[in-house]
Amino acid sequence: MNLNKKIYALDEFINQALYNPKDGYYMKSNPFGKTGDFITSPNISVLFSEILSIWTILFWQNLKCPKKINLIELGSGNGQMIYDMINSFKSFPKFYKSCNFIILEKSPYLKKIQKKKLNKFKVKWIKNLNEIKKGNNLFIANEFFDALPIKQFFKVNNKWTERFVKIDKNNNKNFVNMESAIKKLENKIGFKISNNQKIIEYSPLTLEYLKNISKKISGKKGALLIIDYGYLEDSMKDTLMAIKKHTISNIFKEFKNSDITYKLNFKLLKKITSILKLKCQGITTQRNFLINLGIQQRAEIISRNLPFSKKADIYYRLKRLIDKSQMGDLFKVMLITGKKINFKTGF
Repeated sequence: MNLNKKIYALDEFINQALYNPKDGYYMKSNPFGKTGDFITSPNISVLFSEILSIWTILFWQNLKCPKKINLIELGSGNGQMIYDMINSFKSFPKFYKSCNFIILEKSPYLKKIQKKKLNKFKVKWIKNLNEIKKGNNLFIANEFFDALPIKQFFKVNNKWTERFVKIDKNNNKNFVNMESAIKKLENKIGFKISNNQKIIEYSPLTLEYLKNISKKISGKKGALLIIDYGYLEDSMKDTLMAIKKHTISNIFKEFKNSDITYKLNFKLLKKITSILKLKCQGITTQRNFLINLGIQQRAEIISRNLPFSKKADIYYRLKRLIDKSQMGDLFKVMLITGKKINFKTGF
């Protein structure tokens, strides 16, 4: 971070906090699991990844079983999801043989963890999406986009202001709002902001990723599956927060030592999808998606003949994934494809 600089755009500040090459939050530690700061669905239950594997194969079949397909995970975390998915794919030799497993990972620290975990599998790591050519590409983003830096805009006295972070000579950090030309933002996102909006949260990097991915999945060959926490209301909200040891923390106090995240507005993503001439096949809750694909039946099958304690553990973990008051409703699933694809499975 440039110490001579006193004011930072919010997304620049978040980028330094999370991705500074020397000491950014994701660049120096493993934040996943009980001992970390948060836990993701693949680390709660193998059922999540197994169901995702079945869905992936059904999507491949919908493409008429191409001889080659790239499965690209965006941000693999500790590698648990792709590890469990590949193990599941082994039961489907034709698909397994056709699939190239690819991980986009920015963090060298997490990449080491992934490589150790996945050392018995043939997996390719890439640094950017330019390494992926247009073709049969399925991108999966589980809690990826919520970790990208955002900008925030607030309407004050009918004028738009952008949020910045000001750092004083004692290194105290505070939010400040500065007047902003909203037309610049409208030009970037490709549509006019509704007069009813009072807050705008948007990630420039997310827009870049979606534009890039759109070139890889256009037509009838590919898709992007997004699984993340978020909401579907038209009115945008201020959802910026920091997470430390599974609880909300002060965004400034734990600078570079806590996750900084936000809730995705899936209505905004759908609008961007349309502008990019892609098709949104559906948006549903994680609960509906997993239940529609048979996660409850799968839990019943694997828990048969198990001792009560192990059976109880399976259902406890299942509840975390699908219960409306836990991850079931908060997490949404969205499928974006090329215009010529029709695939509603799970939705």
